Amino acid sequence: MAQGQMAPGIVSGRLSSDELTSNFADLHPPLAPHEAAVAADRCYFCYDAPCVTACPTDIDIPLFIRQIQAGQPQAAAQTIFDQNILGGMCARVCPTETLCEEACVREAAEGKPVQIGRLQRYATDTVMATGEHPFERAAPTGKTVAVIGAGPAGLACAHRLAMLGHDVVIHESRPKPGGLNEYGIAAYKSTNDFAQAEVDWLLKIGGISVETGSVLGGTISLDGLTANYDAVFLSIGLAGVNALRAQGTDKDGVRDAVDFIAEVRQAEQLAHLPVGRNVVVIGGGMTAVDAAVKSRLLGAEHVTIAYRRGRDAMGASRYEQDLAASHGVRILTHVQPVAVHGTGAAAEIELEYTTTQDGKLAGTGETVRVPADQVLKAIGQTLEGAPEGLALDGSKIAVTGAGRTTLDGVWAGGDCAAGGDDLTVTAVAEGRDAAMDIHATLVS
Repeated sequence: MAQGQMAPGIVSGRLSSDELTSNFADLHPPLAPHEAAVAADRCYFCYDAPCVTACPTDIDIPLFIRQIQAGQPQAAAQTIFDQNILGGMCARVCPTETLCEEACVREAAEGKPVQIGRLQRYATDTVMATGEHPFERAAPTGKTVAVIGAGPAGLACAHRLAMLGHDVVIHESRPKPGGLNEYGIAAYKSTNDFAQAEVDWLLKIGGISVETGSVLGGTISLDGLTANYDAVFLSIGLAGVNALRAQGTDKDGVRDAVDFIAEVRQAEQLAHLPVGRNVVVIGGGMTAVDAAVKSRLLGAEHVTIAYRRGRDAMGASRYEQDLAASHGVRILTHVQPVAVHGTGAAAEIELEYTTTQDGKLAGTGETVRVPADQVLKAIGQTLEGAPEGLALDGSKIAVTGAGRTTLDGVWAGGDCAAGGDDLTVTAVAEGRDAAMDIHATLVS
């Protein structure tokens, strides 16, 4: 909110602690062993399985499901972790409905895919609950790598490098490691502080140290890192937020949705979190849906997602759109913000209806006003703090192959690098593959 103030309609305590606990319970409770066995029995164990092709980390899905079917969840988890060390979080947050499960033969034949995501969670949770780590480090190489950013790409890169015998120092600007998994995932998708538990478990490989409060361009520089480390991997994410081109966006009650989501994730007491009575979220992606649903779960009476194009163009999957609708969120399409109205604080937002002409979006001149004491901007994030000397591809760091930048000895991956699709699972794949390329370079 502007100048850190709070609009009059934004208050805490709209719901009781019991209601909030119920609202923020696990979106998809874990499968019991007998449920996992039944779900695994539905897999055809396809040869050249399309679900594997659809998985950005190339997990052998039929194999791990067969291992669950055989009563070996530990072996299934090993199959998953071999490709995706953050398989536990990905099982919770991956849009499986548009990836592996959409490609499932059962989905094509019956409209009901194998529950790949929930089976993956069953296997990974089984192993993580033991506290044991399934990998051992190779003999030390004497090489040290700096990883900038402790998000999914950085963690995956660090783990693979450590497993191969390198020493890794992760530099993280925030107080906690985890990146998007810690600060940006909806609280009802990752419960019980799972993000930090997963980081702690991952670090058991050894050879990885984490330095928080370490800011690229502030406390550390790329020149200094390249001088002191054998290689550098940049996974700095997207810290900036696109500007909302509308009047009145400086009013109290208008804020970035990513900050709102992070605030909810880090809250010790949900009952202390303020939320508007009438919330409007601008945008059509996953961030917009997460912010809208969280607003409803916190007690907002009316929540609207306002998106400039049609539902088919929304970045959020149809499943996520339906999830929002099931929580009472209204999705208003073909509208764009014109102005936020109110005296000092937001009271309503004026939206202009849009149309598409020759493939280009245009306003129609017709407007509608929607009550809004809180406006959350979820219109995309931008790269900030890219070091000088790095070539950009559009608005992101240009990379070739497995994350090689235009600077020798510097790799990049995750949301900050060009070519990805801003998914946790893709970031993991990019971090893992960059680590393999870094390793090949260091030992050659």
